[in-house]
Amino acid sequence: IQKLCDRVASSTLLDDRRDAVRALKSLSKKYRLEVGIQAMEHLIHVLQTDRSDSEIIGYALDTLYNVISNDLEEEEQEENSAKQVDDLGSQFTEIFIKQQENVTLLLTLVEEFDFHVRWPGVKLLTSLLKQQGPQVQQIILVSPMGVSRLMDLLADSREVIRNDGVLLLQQLTKSNAAIQKIVAFENAFERLLDIITEEGNSDGGIVVEDCLLLLQNLLKNNNSNQNFFKEGSYIQRMKPWFEVGDDNCGWSAQKVTNLHLMLQLVRVLVSPTNPPGATSSCQKAMFHCGLLQQLCTILMATGVPADILTETINTVSEVIRGCQTNQDYFASVNAPSNPPRPAIVVLLMSMVNERQPFVLRCAVLYCFQCFLYKNQKGQGEIVSTLLPSTIDATGNSVSAGQLLCGGLFSTDSLSNWCAAVALAHALQENGTLKEQLLRVQLATSIGNPPVSLLQQCTNILSQGSKVQTRVGLLMLLCTWLSNCSIAVTHFLHNPANVPFFQLTGQIAENLGEEEQLVQGLCALLLGISIYYNDNSLENYRKEKLKQLIEKRIGRENFIEKLGFISKHELYSRAAQKPQPSFSSPDHMMFDHEFTKLVKELEGVISKAIYKSSEEDKKEEEVKKTLEQHDNIVTHYKKVIREQDQELEELKQRISTLTSQNEQLQATVTQQVSQIQQHKDQYNLLKVQLGKDTQHHNSHGDTLQMNGIQTEEVSKLKEELEEWKNKHELLQGQLKEKDSVIEKLNSSQLEMGATEQPLQTSRFGGLEHSNDLQKELEMLRSQIQLQAAEISRLQMENQKLQVMNTAADPMLGDSGAPAATSSELEARLEQEIKELKSQVKALSEEKESLKQQLDSSTSTVAILQDKNSRLEREVAESKKEQDDLLVLLADQDQKISAQKMKLKDFGVAVEDEDDTESGDQGDEDEDGDEEEQD
Repeated sequence: IQKLCDRVASSTLLDDRRDAVRALKSLSKKYRLEVGIQAMEHLIHVLQTDRSDSEIIGYALDTLYNVISNDLEEEEQEENSAKQVDDLGSQFTEIFIKQQENVTLLLTLVEEFDFHVRWPGVKLLTSLLKQQGPQVQQIILVSPMGVSRLMDLLADSREVIRNDGVLLLQQLTKSNAAIQKIVAFENAFERLLDIITEEGNSDGGIVVEDCLLLLQNLLKNNNSNQNFFKEGSYIQRMKPWFEVGDDNCGWSAQKVTNLHLMLQLVRVLVSPTNPPGATSSCQKAMFHCGLLQQLCTILMATGVPADILTETINTVSEVIRGCQTNQDYFASVNAPSNPPRPAIVVLLMSMVNERQPFVLRCAVLYCFQCFLYKNQKGQGEIVSTLLPSTIDATGNSVSAGQLLCGGLFSTDSLSNWCAAVALAHALQENGTLKEQLLRVQLATSIGNPPVSLLQQCTNILSQGSKVQTRVGLLMLLCTWLSNCSIAVTHFLHNPANVPFFQLTGQIAENLGEEEQLVQGLCALLLGISIYYNDNSLENYRKEKLKQLIEKRIGRENFIEKLGFISKHELYSRAAQKPQPSFSSPDHMMFDHEFTKLVKELEGVISKAIYKSSEEDKKEEEVKKTLEQHDNIVTHYKKVIREQDQELEELKQRISTLTSQNEQLQATVTQQVSQIQQHKDQYNLLKVQLGKDTQHHNSHGDTLQMNGIQTEEVSKLKEELEEWKNKHELLQGQLKEKDSVIEKLNSSQLEMGATEQPLQTSRFGGLEHSNDLQKELEMLRSQIQLQAAEISRLQMENQKLQVMNTAADPMLGDSGAPAATSSELEARLEQEIKELKSQVKALSEEKESLKQQLDSSTSTVAILQDKNSRLEREVAESKKEQDDLLVLLADQDQKISAQKMKLKDFGVAVEDEDDTESGDQGDEDEDGDEEEQD
């Protein structure tokens, strides 16, 4: 090894140094310590100086990896030397990273595309991170673009490097939030999800497992990355992971592992330890994209492995926990049975079945707790299945309440505990349900009267059952009685006083350590009975209960027993997280929510025990004052609410009355106008009647009337003359339009008859078509004006007729003037007929003009079509001429080449050839001239 190191250090030839490094590599596995001590410095020097030769760099990196890595084969590791091996790798890593430039150099080498450099570089860096993770992470973090360089490994087309790159990033992102954020914002989520999809999702191999572990590193306890994952719509891409078929038999071990990690990844996003806002938004996203529905499908599927089913139950639990929408959906899920049963009922059947695995029963309990967490609607539905009015008398279907009662009083202590905790969660922070549950009656045996659920729980406590059963029942009673004075009164109002004396007796006894926990819970229950006592029972008032504790137990002893609960090891474990996780059924003692209750009540009860009767009275007075104040506030709130409702109703009435008033005003206005019209008509009729009477009374008056009528007739004649003049003017305009149309027709005929040269016709046709378009537009506008004029004439004609009919009665009452008026009427009718005929002729001329306009429009379209066709023909002919010119030029070149060859052979070229070529050239020139024309 020493000689090889000398060769590496002193040889000038690259081949010699390469051979020496190769030899060191072969020795490095067996003689790891010696090679590491003597050769590490020389190998680092090789990495710095011989970067141009990828082979020697690869050997040097492999040698360093063998020295630093602890991943030796199992047969080479002895149990007694395992610790020594770990220390060796860690020591060599410390030597290597002492100079930060070495890690920076390694990052630069990892950027090389050469497989023999990049792969060993990745493996060496992974090994360094395994040995001294935090130190190497810090060096990479401060290195410029250090993390970004390593992210490029995920895009490598060679799977070996890509997969080892995933392992490297796993080590790099462990417990370092800063690096996790950088990796996430370098598009890691997109790349990793693409790899998982390419590998076949849950059916993929170990690469999928490595990607999932890396995703867990990036998301676990990192709120920023979780938010980025949700905002990037990556939750939606998780849905295909959980698509399982009908046949779920024969899952491979790798698939089970992959699916397990996928479920854990979902739980990372909705963990109860995350900020509530982030968890809630992820829960909503999972519902809207169908992920929750997919998980419920797995939950109800058959043939799913037990550990996957357990983890799925835990995952569904956290997806629905505290989210009302998700909880409502879960309540509607039915198991595929006949008849269909709610999923909650099926799960509870598993929980109270002692033949089911312990972890599965714990998972179902957690699911039930999460379903009821902050879900008053769900709590009400569960409790309602216990109430007498809602129990199914036929017994065809089993309800959740019946299953819980069955578990509460079964012979299996674990079922007792689970059912008690589940029922306690149904009462959590819900005083109304605590009162309703007091109505539940149980039939204990045939012939005996039913007893209340509360009484049955105290009866079981007095019978001295197993510790786990008693702890469960005491937790249920403490939850039930806390903050519910009516329940406390029912509890104390026991004819045999069993609960109270049993409790005091158990607290007073000096039992073993196993029973100390029960004593502490009994003390807590008694303390709750004192603190929430409303003194409605004379024999069990607060003061009497305190005196009894002082006599039979002693205050100090009572407080000491109360402290047993929070000092217990199992209490500390349960207080850490909501999920019930126990190593064995014997350790299943405390519930997470109950630990919160103990923390809340322990200090309060201790103070209540030491308070004197005077202090109690003062406190009660304060409570009463507060209650009165609360009642007053509630009363005023109610009054304000009622007033608000009245105001709203009044506002609505005002709006309706306003609208009705507006309608009535509009009706009144309309009626006033109608009355005014009637008045005007009445006055007019009155005037006419007065004139008629005057005509009959005096002849002079009649003559005056006739004079007035003759004036009106003369006015009508003048108006007729004006309309005639207007009609003649319109006819002149029509003649002008006819001449314009004839000009257009003649120009169209000329255009059709004559065909000019191609270029001239092209531009001329376009100009002519533009002129035609303008002429057409003018014609259309003139015709529209003419049509308007004609309609106006018709309207005025109708007015004349009306005026004529009005003049008839006025002229019909006298003798000689009557004859004149009849003549005038005949003339008027004749003139009106003439006007009608003229109007008819004008409309016919208008129709003919329209037809001519349509024909000219079609002619323009035909001309445009011809123009476009001619343009295409010109383009085609020009292209053909260009091709001919190219061919002729080629022919010319060939002829000249042939002439040159003939001259070289000594053959005289005849004049005819020259003349022919000259003629041909003339012809070409003529052809060009024609083309230009």
